[in-house]
Amino acid sequence: MTANKIKKENGITFGMVAVIVMAMSIVLILTMIKIYLSNQIYYESKIVNNMTREVEALKAEGVMLEENVEALKYKNQVTDTIFVINDEE
Repeated sequence: MTANKIKKENGITFGMVAVIVMAMSIVLILTMIKIYLSNQIYYESKIVNNMTREVEALKAEGVMLEENVEALKYKNQVTDTIFVINDEE
């Protein structure tokens, strides 16, 4: 062996540790962002589902009320006609 040869260190260097720590930090940050966004989407979808259910219930109630109004109009028209016929006699 000559004295000019530089002996390489075997094992883990500081640069390798720094790269590993940075990579783990990036993965951790991206994972936390994904979890946060997933939670926000979940809660927003719950709100949207509740509103959709309420809209459907209100539409059904509106149909029922329209049917009731039509029934009352018919009843009043028939009742008024009967009273008019009875008054003429």
